[in-house]
Amino acid sequence: MMIMSDALSVPALLRRYGLRPDRRLGQNFLVDENALEKVVAAAEIAPTEEVLEIGAGLGSLTRHLARCASRVVAVELDERLWQPLQEILAPYSNVHLVRGDILQLEISRLISGAEYLVVANIPYYITSALIRRLLEAPQKPLRLILTVQEEVAERICAGKGEMSLLALSVAVYGSPRLVTHIPARAFYPPPKVNSAVVRIDLHPTPILPPDQLELFFQLARAGFAQKRKTLRNSLAAGMGWTPAQAVNTLTAAGIDPQRRAETLDLGEWKQLVQSALQTPEEHNRARGFDRSSR
Repeated sequence: MMIMSDALSVPALLRRYGLRPDRRLGQNFLVDENALEKVVAAAEIAPTEEVLEIGAGLGSLTRHLARCASRVVAVELDERLWQPLQEILAPYSNVHLVRGDILQLEISRLISGAEYLVVANIPYYITSALIRRLLEAPQKPLRLILTVQEEVAERICAGKGEMSLLALSVAVYGSPRLVTHIPARAFYPPPKVNSAVVRIDLHPTPILPPDQLELFFQLARAGFAQKRKTLRNSLAAGMGWTPAQAVNTLTAAGIDPQRRAETLDLGEWKQLVQSALQTPEEHNRARGFDRSSR
């Protein structure tokens, strides 16, 4: 068994196994020990808690998590990393390795208990899809601690006036906050942009009833599809309404039809849903909305 110092040398490990980071998989390994400790501290892991790590890489973060949590389920897609991962994590009996694509795996089958946390340095290219999958999972985590591209972190945590579809989607399920910034030099190889750690504490239940979520996201997608247009025009185009129907629905919700989607806060989107529900045919259309199109 390989004997390791406390800090892993990722470049040396890659050379040892004849590996190179795969750009297609967005492999930028977080290697700075100070940054790793900040990620773990942001999670506030209790000794009794279970952690789902997505993108174990070479186990740099996994080892830190294993020292804090009762159990760590570490998912890794790249089969090339499997051998070094098994060797590196062999001393940690509370780590369960899973090889596969987190976007395809059934999360409830990975977790042993009813409550768990998600801690991950996730590839930038799956950020939105992964967050959506975690937030909509039947068995939701208590909180997410995600290392993401700095710009994406700021979008997730944006407030009224700067809202995005991503920020709005997160706000439905939980409260996000930007914990700390991580410079590109903390990764190997360094990405072209800086990163940030976001923590999302999930609400016990979404802020909207389950049977209204489809309509909510249909309205939000329509509103943000053409950001430069007023809500009057974007909703008319996206919802298949006439301009008059869009104006009436917005006005009934107390929203100026000339405003743009990014200026609405979560409360106003909820009012818009209630207003749209007054038109039965639109509610019926929403019930058939395809979630996979989001």
